[in-house]
Amino acid sequence: MTSSVSGASQCGFTGCFECCIKCLGGVPYASLVATILCFSGVALFCGCGHVALTGTVSILEQHFSTTASDHALLSEVIQLMQYVIYGIASFFFLYGIILLAEGFYTTSAVKELHGEFKTTACGRCISGMFVFLTYVLGVAWLGVFGFSAVPVFMFYNIWSTCEVIKSLQTNMTVPGDQICVDIRQYGIIPWNAVPGKACGPILENICNTNEFYMSYHLFIVACAGAGATVIALIHFLMILSSNWAYLKDASKMQAYQDIKAKEEQELQDIQSRSKEQLNSYT
Repeated sequence: MTSSVSGASQCGFTGCFECCIKCLGGVPYASLVATILCFSGVALFCGCGHVALTGTVSILEQHFSTTASDHALLSEVIQLMQYVIYGIASFFFLYGIILLAEGFYTTSAVKELHGEFKTTACGRCISGMFVFLTYVLGVAWLGVFGFSAVPVFMFYNIWSTCEVIKSLQTNMTVPGDQICVDIRQYGIIPWNAVPGKACGPILENICNTNEFYMSYHLFIVACAGAGATVIALIHFLMILSSNWAYLKDASKMQAYQDIKAKEEQELQDIQSRSKEQLNSYT
């Protein structure tokens, strides 16, 4: 009695283990990794970019453009960009889930190529559409990655100028008041903005503020997030192209199997009719 129970439990464990192995074999690990990378990159870009833009407006209002009308257009543009960030986050959350689901679908199609699973022309068309859409999004995110490097460059110039001022004050060579940063030359505020620039100790105080420190590092993280998203989309593009090729081969295999089955059925019909005629003659 005990041996039979242990044998049944061992059989159940073996069946559960095989089921788990089968389920794990159907997981599209490449798509899963690309989805996690895409979610991480978009989250870093959107979250850090949103906070960094808010800090940038605060720095401009307090130190470089005290008149509200001078940076009114910039404030509207930054607010619009923040709304766009919300849309990007929502879109890529849904798009990543859809691509992951497409990866599960294609993995099942390849795993069950010789079974009852049948690929359709609609499925292959959808896979091809995802390839094209992911390519377009990848090119667009290359532009976003390049654009996100612009504020990093600007903040780096300000930070490096502050470091020069600190070194001059330490060496007592040249007065730091002669070294300035003019934000107007970057085109983000008009030339009639007041004061428009900061020099010496004032610039050093700006670099020591929490808004500058946080915005500078958040822009770096946002740029890194955009780069991670580009890598994820390239990864997705390779996966989708491979899956589309698999589905195309699967459709050809299905057509071959259908033709072969039809020919075998016709051959069986001819053989059965020949046997019937032979029996009627005898």
